[in-house]
Amino acid sequence: MSALPLSLPAPGEQALAPYACHPSQSRGRRHPEVPAPTRSEFQRDRDRIVHSTAFRRLVYKTQVFLNHEGDLFRTRMTHSLEVAQLGRSVARSLGLNEDLVEAIALAHDLGHTPFGHAGQDALDECVRAQQGPDAEAGFEHNLQSLRVVDELEERYPRYNGLNLSFETREGILKHCSAANARKLEQREPGGVGHRFLERTQPSLEAQLCNLADEIAYNAHDIDDGVRSGLITLDQLQAVPLFERFRQQTLDEFPTLAEPGAGRRLLYEAIRRMLSQQVYDVIDATRAALDHSAPASVDAVRHLPPLLCFTPAMRAESTQLKQFLFKNLYRHPSVMETTGRARQVVRELFDIYLARPAEMRERFARRPDVPRAVADFIAGMTDRFALREHERLTGQRLLS
Repeated sequence: MSALPLSLPAPGEQALAPYACHPSQSRGRRHPEVPAPTRSEFQRDRDRIVHSTAFRRLVYKTQVFLNHEGDLFRTRMTHSLEVAQLGRSVARSLGLNEDLVEAIALAHDLGHTPFGHAGQDALDECVRAQQGPDAEAGFEHNLQSLRVVDELEERYPRYNGLNLSFETREGILKHCSAANARKLEQREPGGVGHRFLERTQPSLEAQLCNLADEIAYNAHDIDDGVRSGLITLDQLQAVPLFERFRQQTLDEFPTLAEPGAGRRLLYEAIRRMLSQQVYDVIDATRAALDHSAPASVDAVRHLPPLLCFTPAMRAESTQLKQFLFKNLYRHPSVMETTGRARQVVRELFDIYLARPAEMRERFARRPDVPRAVADFIAGMTDRFALREHERLTGQRLLS
């Protein structure tokens, strides 16, 4: 039997480009820890995220359709898994750190409220109405995702949160208002809020997750929209990006035009559309990297965004988003449901604000009551929020 090699690459360091995030060069954790013998820093981040309570809750937090409306619509968890899959595919082709991409993708929605964007908008309005001069500006789900991994998870004896690496935390904070960035900078000088003040870019891995997020939700909202009956394949013929691949599929498989074959046609057209968008991102980003030639992660931060679509694909993706906004997100059925979801969040907020003891103890005993209420509601799943609302009001708004 041959002997094992005496020297192996460090975990997570294999075949990385110079502009990728190398785990051995990480800017570290807020609370120093001894490195793991068999896992890189970003692999440890991914594992901590997967084992977190907030990640498990994502299975009952929804995207467009609420949890009670069907078992097969996307949830925040399935969306996060799809973002991770797309991100890893692109990262592998560009020499980026797949483990970091996966960690960011799996954590990027941990701070989302119940009821999707409807819940977020309602909670933002409630928080803003309660703000004093020293309060953080409203409710931002990206900032809330950072709060989850920095403060709200309770798993370790020495600190709050998951104590993730700087690079993963940076990627989680996709957007941040100037007011919140200043607050973050006060608490953590030169930390994850700094780039929003300096107007620099995050790592390529973080940039990639932003784009993979967009690709994933456009594709799965087509699928869920057709499955729900709120949009049709005929309507989608007006969307050039989708129609090109629907027609391509029919040219190769004419029998999919027959009655009863619409599901296969939809899946195949979406699959081809996703593949083409991935190839487009790889080609456009390679061209941008060749032009800018960043030699390090720090060089990436001081350049314009490099992870991108070609201009033609960007235009088509924008058309698709506009179609979904008009025909799905603003569909009367969706608007009616989300209106009730907003009411649930607003009424829960008012009740907990007046009677903090109705919350779980660790939130009820906090002195910052409005923020404690926001944290408690943001952590709820759709069905827990509905049960709490019915318990406290006697009303069943969604069933």
